[in-house]
Amino acid sequence: MSNHTQEHRTVAPILDAIANWVKKYRQAVGLRGELANCGAEEVALIARDIGVSPEELRFAASKGPHAADELPKLLPALRVDPQKLASDDPAIMRSLERFCISCGHKNQCQHDLAAGTAVSHYRDYCPNAMSLDELFHSK
Repeated sequence: MSNHTQEHRTVAPILDAIANWVKKYRQAVGLRGELANCGAEEVALIARDIGVSPEELRFAASKGPHAADELPKLLPALRVDPQKLASDDPAIMRSLERFCISCGHKNQCQHDLAAGTAVSHYRDYCPNAMSLDELFHSK
């Protein structure tokens, strides 16, 4: 194997990670910018329409469009249908999404979801653990 190929294999993952970070940063800045172009009344109207406060809307926008992507992956692992939950009780789903957006354990959650171990570990770090356990006990 040539030195060039070995260098490429070493550098490629680093460059990919940097590119992904730049992409996520641009998405987050874009969302904040779009919301910043709205007046206070418009932000309040949008927030009211989706059932959150203007501050929560700004916070969610600052986290980017994929800030709660783990939730719809975790729910089926826990035998909860995310579509049905969102339809049957949108307030509960929004509450779960809010906690997911603010979670500081995304990497652990993603790792556990990918490894198929989320069901046995989510209680260790998930801010939704108590609520999700309540959902199970009510079934």
